[in-house]
Amino acid sequence: MARFTGRSIIVTGAGSGIGRASARLFAAEGGQVIAADKTEAVEETVAMIASAGGTATAIRMDAGDEDDVARTVALAVQQHGGLDVVYANAGISGGMTGVFESTPELWAEVLRVNLIGPFLAIKHAAPEIIKRGKGAIVCTASVAGIRSGAGGPAYSASKAGVINLVQTSAQQLTGTNVRVNAICPGLIETGMTQVVFDYARANDKMDKVGRLNPLKRAGVPEEIARVALFLASDDASYVNGQAVAVDGGLSSSHPVTRQEFGKPAV
Repeated sequence: MARFTGRSIIVTGAGSGIGRASARLFAAEGGQVIAADKTEAVEETVAMIASAGGTATAIRMDAGDEDDVARTVALAVQQHGGLDVVYANAGISGGMTGVFESTPELWAEVLRVNLIGPFLAIKHAAPEIIKRGKGAIVCTASVAGIRSGAGGPAYSASKAGVINLVQTSAQQLTGTNVRVNAICPGLIETGMTQVVFDYARANDKMDKVGRLNPLKRAGVPEEIARVALFLASDDASYVNGQAVAVDGGLSSSHPVTRQEFGKPAV
């Protein structure tokens, strides 16, 4: 039997990339999916799921807006009689602007979506999942949240916050049988990173993409989605409060060229 048959699942950021791949895989394994995204591309995701014989409903929402998150959870309960799994995946990059060049407004927006978003997902979803007797929440963090060298300062700080959020939330949910874990992707080809891949292809430099990890390549969304499904499934029934790096080995060292103060990055 498929791992998620009859289970009610929310995936945010489902309009593209990791979120789309995850929504499709959850549905392929029998899940009843609420595919949530800020863009209309989420309708395409639902159409893909339907054409493959799966069950999914699209909702347009802002992952960092509390009313939208509450509305999304309510839709899952209304449509499917409850809630079993949430994958809080939606996020933004905020660019590579350095600490001394960035603005409080940039930081506020990155933190709103990337950190407050998962917090709101946990806050509103966990009480519904508890009613089912068990379930799981998965959040997308990043290797950039583990240590410096894999993202801009605002993005990195937000993802470090996600790692601590899942640890704290797992403790706060003691005794409920609701697990909370994070995935820390490395370089994955998604809408967020597309400019890197487009540049590399246009300049015949794809051999350099992902070269700093031991596998010497970038990842694809499905490789993250498969780990999300594992963490959300009963196969991971004793995995809780963890941040799992899925990065080709990058975070085992994080080799980088350091930026000197007052000089441009090279």
